[in-house]
Amino acid sequence: MLNTTSRSFKQLKNGVRYSVIYLLLILLALFMMGPFLWLLSVSLMPGRNVFSSPPAILPTFIDFDNYVQVWQFMSFPRYITNTVIIAGLGVVFNVLLASTTAYPLAVFHFKGRNFVFTLLIATMVIPSSTAMIVHYLTIQAFHLGNSYLGVVLPAAVSVFNIFLMRQTFLGIPSDIRDSGKMDGASELRIFWQLVLPLVKPGIAVIVLLEVMAFWNNFLWPIVILDDPEKYPLAAALTYLNGQFSYNFGWIAAGTMISVIPIIVVFLFTQKYYMEGIAGAIKG
Repeated sequence: MLNTTSRSFKQLKNGVRYSVIYLLLILLALFMMGPFLWLLSVSLMPGRNVFSSPPAILPTFIDFDNYVQVWQFMSFPRYITNTVIIAGLGVVFNVLLASTTAYPLAVFHFKGRNFVFTLLIATMVIPSSTAMIVHYLTIQAFHLGNSYLGVVLPAAVSVFNIFLMRQTFLGIPSDIRDSGKMDGASELRIFWQLVLPLVKPGIAVIVLLEVMAFWNNFLWPIVILDDPEKYPLAAALTYLNGQFSYNFGWIAAGTMISVIPIIVVFLFTQKYYMEGIAGAIKG
């Protein structure tokens, strides 16, 4: 009888503790989602200044007129197509260049390997904005201004992606490469057919991060693109903000439309994202 009472008390104590933990986690999640939920609420407000007094936080009723009007005004399909092209090129360049750079740094033992890797890591402390003038002059010298390649090439590979892939390659057993050599496979074939399929989680992390980076990039496309018709979605929304700064509903609706693809991509890649981060830390 005493053991039963003690077990019931312990279960009750654990239940209360888990309830408090879950309640705190829910409150924290709502706090973190606050800006997104407020933006969603503003996008459903029909033509009201949300910064008026008193401030409007929740919509009085759901209205999708803002989405319909901003979609008709901005030609979203064109800007979304531009963004998909830029993001697709950026992802392909980053995956290929980061993988081919990280692979020899991880598996080959050559003189100066650690020095090269340390030098690459040291460049991460340099702010990317300081290189914008150099990037602009370089792109113009190659006559790639006002082109998608001009937007993509300055960010075609990042040191973080090289670091991530190197750590992931370090976690691959050396027996896999040895088995490929015994079968007479070349180093390129070993890399492409044996090693690369084993680092899909790391590739998924790069895909997710670069899709988000290129999708939300607005400053560099404005600098390098002369034709507004080639603008990606974020740059186009920046002009919408300048032209209709008084219409917060349009701005919020356009922003919501732009973030939906990012949310969808994350939902489909979050499993590989967590595996890739864990593998890189372990490696």
